Amino acid sequence: MDTTVTPAETPFHESRLESTPIRDLGLKIEGTPLEPVIEEFRRELEAVGFRKLKPHFYLATDWVVHDDTIAIGIPFYLARADLTALHAERDGHIEGAGRAALLRYLRHEMGHVVNYAYQLYDREDWVQLFGSMTQPYLDEYRPEPFSRRFVLHLPGWYAQKHPDEDWAETFAVWMTPGSSWQAAYAGWPDALKKLEYCDRLMRELRDQDPVVTALESDWDVRKLNYSLAEHYEGWSTPTEEAQLPGLDGALQAIFEDLGDPEDGTTRAPRLPAADLIRRGERDIMSDVYRWTGHFPERTRVLLRHLAERARALNQVYPADREPRAVLALSTLVTSLAMNHVHRGSYLP
Repeated sequence: MDTTVTPAETPFHESRLESTPIRDLGLKIEGTPLEPVIEEFRRELEAVGFRKLKPHFYLATDWVVHDDTIAIGIPFYLARADLTALHAERDGHIEGAGRAALLRYLRHEMGHVVNYAYQLYDREDWVQLFGSMTQPYLDEYRPEPFSRRFVLHLPGWYAQKHPDEDWAETFAVWMTPGSSWQAAYAGWPDALKKLEYCDRLMRELRDQDPVVTALESDWDVRKLNYSLAEHYEGWSTPTEEAQLPGLDGALQAIFEDLGDPEDGTTRAPRLPAADLIRRGERDIMSDVYRWTGHFPERTRVLLRHLAERARALNQVYPADREPRAVLALSTLVTSLAMNHVHRGSYLP
């Protein structure tokens, strides 16, 4: 299925776009690349037997399901190429771009819909497996990579964030076509127990009317009277967090070990290390988040600081050793990210 977004006629950086109230952008799902993917998702729901629960889809500021509705909010920036580009520039991380990623997020959000529609969080057996919904919902959490108590679905070990997310991730794995979760989690007894519970519960509930049926949401972008510029205002992480002693030495170790311009080991042209760091920003942010849980917006600030320091230190690398440079840089950033996730700071 072709879900390629056609470039918009108006460049995203034009001021008139950023100053326009979001409700006046004429945003909708119909006629966009989102529409066929949502239809595919509806067929997935039918395939796993949902007959009574029919979620509603609308454009919101983020992925969201409110606990008093069965409506799935999809980030508005996924509806248009210019808005996707603007979000990538302002936030640095896009959740749900492309058919496969969009379906992945829809399955997760449907887990929330099911939880709220049938108020599963009040069931004693649900609480015993997943925990209490009253647990604090922290924006930043400290995951245990590859813990066998949780399934793997969204990046960042997201099931470990909160019982509600643990359930949503479990549900998403359960409903994913061809996931073969019984075999995939055969050696993960705690995660498998949750999946088996989900399987039994969905067979029980699929023909029952939901308790919650509301569709409306105040987060619908058609109601938002503030502009895109106001929406993104203040999204950056404070740069003070990246002002770390010792990073200059780490950068010099990476790039100077690749070949001093005067040592004669390679005659390849030398390229600016700062440009390499900026060019790899998006991929490094995404991969570091997937495997450490370190939020992309923090990684972006860290990478941009490293690029600034590399430029100030006149760091270069041989063009024929770029893969090694990227690997070394990614390893450094991953190490710093793991420190931050588990200790709350980049350095002990």
